[in-house]
Amino acid sequence: MSSPTPVKSRRLPLIIAVIAVLGGGWWWHQHSQNAMEAAARNKGAAPVAVGVAEVRTMDAPLRLNALGTVNSTYTVTVRSRVDGQLDKVHFSEGQMVKQGQLLAELDSRPYQATLTQAEGQLQRDQALLANARIDLARYQQLSGQNSISKQQVDTQQALVHQYEGTVKVDQGAVAAAKLNVDYARITAPVSGRVGLRQVDPGNIVHASDANGLVTITQTQPINVVFAIPEVSLTSVLQAARDNKTLKVEAWDRDNKHKLADGTLLALDNQLNTGTGTINIKAKFANEQQQLFPNQFVNVNLELGVRKDAIVVPTVAVQLGKVGNYVYTVGDDSTVSLAKVKTGPASGDNTIIEDGLKPGQRVVIDGVDKLRDGAQVKVVDRAAQAREAASAAANAGKGNKKHSAGPQGKRPASAAN
Repeated sequence: MSSPTPVKSRRLPLIIAVIAVLGGGWWWHQHSQNAMEAAARNKGAAPVAVGVAEVRTMDAPLRLNALGTVNSTYTVTVRSRVDGQLDKVHFSEGQMVKQGQLLAELDSRPYQATLTQAEGQLQRDQALLANARIDLARYQQLSGQNSISKQQVDTQQALVHQYEGTVKVDQGAVAAAKLNVDYARITAPVSGRVGLRQVDPGNIVHASDANGLVTITQTQPINVVFAIPEVSLTSVLQAARDNKTLKVEAWDRDNKHKLADGTLLALDNQLNTGTGTINIKAKFANEQQQLFPNQFVNVNLELGVRKDAIVVPTVAVQLGKVGNYVYTVGDDSTVSLAKVKTGPASGDNTIIEDGLKPGQRVVIDGVDKLRDGAQVKVVDRAAQAREAASAAANAGKGNKKHSAGPQGKRPASAAN
């Protein structure tokens, strides 16, 4: 008698296949029904008013935006290099000065007296040296005639060398005294703007004073230091290799007015592990003195141009569970959710690497009220703004005419 086991094993795959077909049919029915219900709801709902923009192709400039701080190229605290009484000040606070310009004078009389003493000592020792050399010449002549001993000649030779050394010392003393006299005249070590005066004339100043007389900051040229995130470092390095003079723009705090144009100067040699950023320095000619040390500015670093890039306004790009997406408007005035791969920003636009084609329309206003498949009504926001402005202007003119009365005269009630 044969076993029934093989028959059961043949029936099992058939049963599983029937169950799978029935389940798939049920899921498709439910999905179709839900889609039909959603379409019916959207069809019955009032269209959502939205603003749209067209997906277009352009040569998109690539920029990095950052917050920077203006730094002086050189900041120097001017100090006296000798001690003395401050006699004269030759600068005004906030004045622009040139390198080498006289700023202040100390009482140089003590150093002038020291210089006179050193010069007198030098003249005395030079006379002794001259006399010793004359004697040496005589001794050498007599030694050639065997009239004096060689020891006496050697002694005179040593005396000459001794006086030569003394004269060298005296010359050094004279040079040091002249240097102190020069140090009594304090000049600007760099060109720039002087700050507030720290010492008034009549005070005794010392070379060891911590505050010095005044501070000079060089503002032409001037630098701006800003930080960029680590993820942007590769694009900056690539752009710097292709163009050694990348353009940098400095804008005001509100990012509305451009202050100056400059060029990339240098990148720091290491990343800040605490912030994940790297510092970059840009150089500005600052011819009109638009930038001021320690001023906060918005920085735009240009990294070149992306040729024939597909761009959309940045406000159209949304971020959700599916990643970055936009709402596209079809010919039937319904919106569809389109997942996109975004690239770098270009001003107010974002470059789209994948997901859109030129000519499509994307929603830029009213996105928060949309759902996939919703009916929309496209409105021209710019035209509405112009109409509102025109209506407000006309209303203002009407109010002025009404208040003035006919022919520009005041109403009778006002005259009474």
